[in-house]
Amino acid sequence: MNIRPLTENPALADLACRLLRTPNAPMAMDEAETRTVVGYMQLVNMPQGTIVFRDGDTTDNAHMLLLLTGEVVVEAGVLDGVPLSVLGPGNMIGEMGLLDGSPRSSTCTAATPIQAAGLTRKALEMLIERHPKAGAKLMVSLSNRMSERLRAMSDQLRLYASITPPDAPTVKLTIPPGLRTMR
Repeated sequence: MNIRPLTENPALADLACRLLRTPNAPMAMDEAETRTVVGYMQLVNMPQGTIVFRDGDTTDNAHMLLLLTGEVVVEAGVLDGVPLSVLGPGNMIGEMGLLDGSPRSSTCTAATPIQAAGLTRKALEMLIERHPKAGAKLMVSLSNRMSERLRAMSDQLRLYASITPPDAPTVKLTIPPGLRTMR
């Protein structure tokens, strides 16, 4: 894996700026704000087959990637190697770990060589401290993107539920009485 400042490659820095701007989103970043954000990002190059994030990893969860080129296959451990999606340029991966420090929730593997703009938690904290308006708009953008993915997942679950035969085996979970009132 090769990492260096994203601004060292002006063409990829410009691409990252375009991919970060979502004109119809609430509080969309303008050109200057995306340039500010990109100034805190690193260019990350990974060869095909690289495991970018591993489901359950708790040691490498303080950064996210904005895919610039290439594709990443996303798999969840609970589905035993069944791909959930294939993501390409413009998609972000790892943003939940960046924001809350929780273990990675899926395994992401480079299906092709990839170039990505990486943002660490430390860089995000510096961005928010030095450029609060751009930092706030980035946080809103991350929240919007996560919300879109959550809604898409909910739609997929509704579709699966609608095509599952009524007599299909099910799993019943029982919550012990003492845990029902815990928050």
